[in-house]
Amino acid sequence: MVAFGKKLKETQIQEWQRYYINYKLMKKKVKQYAQQIEVGAQDRRYVLKEFSRMLDNQIEKIVLFLLEQQGQLASRIAKLNEQQEALLQQPEISQIAQLRELYRAVGQDLLKLLFFVEMNAIGLRKILKKFDKRFRYRFTDYYVTTRANHPYSQLQQVFKQVGLGAVVGAISRNLADLQDRQGSYLSIYDQPALPLQDPVIDSIKAAVDRLTHSTNFLHFLGQHALIMQEELPTPLEDDVADESYHFMSLLLNLANTFLYMVNTYIVVPTADDYSLSLGAAATVCGVVIGSMAVAQVVSSVYFSAWSNKSYFRPLIFSSIVLFVGNVLYALAYDLDSIAVLLIGRLFCGLGSARAVNRRYISDCVPLRIRMQASAGFVSASALGMACGPALAGLLQINFKISKLTFNQNTLPGWVMALAWFIYLIWLWISFKEPVRETEAENVQQEASARPAENDALEKGLAQPLLLSSEEKHHDEEGDQECDVSEEAPEESHRPATSIASAYRLLTPSVKVQLLIYFMLKYAMEILLAESSVVTTYYFSWSTSSVAIFLACLGLTVLPVNIVVGSYISNMFEDRQILLASEIIVGIGIVLSFHILRSYSVPQYVCSALITFVSAEVLEGVNLSLLSRVMSSRLARGTYNGGLLSTEAGTLARVVADGTITLAGYLGQSRLLNITLLPSLFICISSIIATCFTYNSLF
Repeated sequence: MVAFGKKLKETQIQEWQRYYINYKLMKKKVKQYAQQIEVGAQDRRYVLKEFSRMLDNQIEKIVLFLLEQQGQLASRIAKLNEQQEALLQQPEISQIAQLRELYRAVGQDLLKLLFFVEMNAIGLRKILKKFDKRFRYRFTDYYVTTRANHPYSQLQQVFKQVGLGAVVGAISRNLADLQDRQGSYLSIYDQPALPLQDPVIDSIKAAVDRLTHSTNFLHFLGQHALIMQEELPTPLEDDVADESYHFMSLLLNLANTFLYMVNTYIVVPTADDYSLSLGAAATVCGVVIGSMAVAQVVSSVYFSAWSNKSYFRPLIFSSIVLFVGNVLYALAYDLDSIAVLLIGRLFCGLGSARAVNRRYISDCVPLRIRMQASAGFVSASALGMACGPALAGLLQINFKISKLTFNQNTLPGWVMALAWFIYLIWLWISFKEPVRETEAENVQQEASARPAENDALEKGLAQPLLLSSEEKHHDEEGDQECDVSEEAPEESHRPATSIASAYRLLTPSVKVQLLIYFMLKYAMEILLAESSVVTTYYFSWSTSSVAIFLACLGLTVLPVNIVVGSYISNMFEDRQILLASEIIVGIGIVLSFHILRSYSVPQYVCSALITFVSAEVLEGVNLSLLSRVMSSRLARGTYNGGLLSTEAGTLARVVADGTITLAGYLGQSRLLNITLLPSLFICISSIIATCFTYNSLF
């Protein structure tokens, strides 16, 4: 594992070496300041001021060089524009091709400059996080507040580059004009979505988007999976990833994700009726629904560990367990046993292979399509969430075959058992076990022998922020991330080996993001799991009506993410959207309370829609920020960031479903308000916690 300081030195563009951030010096200063404060030689205020001055000097050095290079690029483009104007008078194909190559050469130099900016941006983030780790975020609060929003902010010059955007625009426009448009006089401004068909422009655009945190629908959607990887400016494919990749295996993983979400939500509209038919209270539906989540808390860990050795075997095991669980769920009606019903749902939770699905995309899908695969993972989940209740609404039939009863309560179990049986056969025939790392070692060694400049572009621009197995080759956030000393560097780079060691790596801002994730999952589970009981009590809705309502909520996921990912996330910072979404979730919860004498359908539907949609928006930005502030030691291994977020969300569902069941003992008339109170309390707590760590979320 290579430390960032060493890696920065190796990947530097040599002629620009003295303009990079002096990461080694800054890291040394952080250590010295920590020691001085410990022995009482310096006070914290002096350290904050002195380190701020040093960091200001480093940033100014970067920015002034950046402006100088931008000027040189602009001058070259201006000269090429003059040649282009002259060429328009007497166009010649050979000269047009030559001019296009000259523009591309400028584009390649711009890509080098973007690489320079990106490496410095990574260094700045890392040194701020390192200082935060030692001094409990006091520095980031002070530094970001005073620098980031100042009109002359040089910090923003590194992270948000308007000047570079103008250079990108000039190169893009002129290359587009030099393309054969079959007589068309339209420019890129008339048709901004028109493809330029030039790889250098695609690479530059990807680098600028990454630098400014610009996003689109696929990026935003993929963030929900916490497995997407930033694209490289010059996407040189990873041979090992291509060797491991098998499209049908990816499709089977996405199918597993979809079926599991269908399996989770198909019982929601009928769980209360099923409980009543077995002699239990309607509110026992909370335990019926939540028992699956209880088992998933355990299954997420062993499936994550199992996926270190195999993907095929855990998927086979998952399918068999889910088949058995659904059969037991369906048989509980004829056996007249609530215990069998709960055991069936527990089995379904034990078969949750979402950790395997996530790890497969992270480890085995090539970088060039990982974003699409991550978005596919989230889309499959959203579609399953909508299809589950919709399918339950269609299963409104009642008949018997021998001693087996098929009705709206048992059919979800039988249908899902059949679906998992078919999936098991498809999996057995079509899945291809990917090449493991040990088998691909020689290929990796060959790949590491590429020319230095290409290697720098390939490795240096991948920010060590997101969860992927490749990051262990070029990320060292573990560089004394949790150790106060710089002894035993090997130990400090290893992934977490237990939940406890993973928890020790969590900084305050990471803990706040996990709290937010817990809150939004809790609020959504309360809304969805008790919907059948609440709507039956207040509005006398039928099972079909509940199913339609839940399906409509699920269908809002993709449209909402399109709007947020394509527009809102490019207009506002993630942390701004995060805080606004939390407040709107709180408003939705408040509007859901039964305060007035009558409780109307419009009030319930509107408040539910506000809560659900804002929670969906919140989930995307929450996981985006979580991946940005999380230690890279949590980017790999069994106890990774994806597992932690899954456990937080699953625990939220368990607590929410338990709350519904406990509140049911006080009567259905009080169920709604009692279950909403914890949601509101957790929401307010998360808003306050966000405000305290707001300046560290960038």
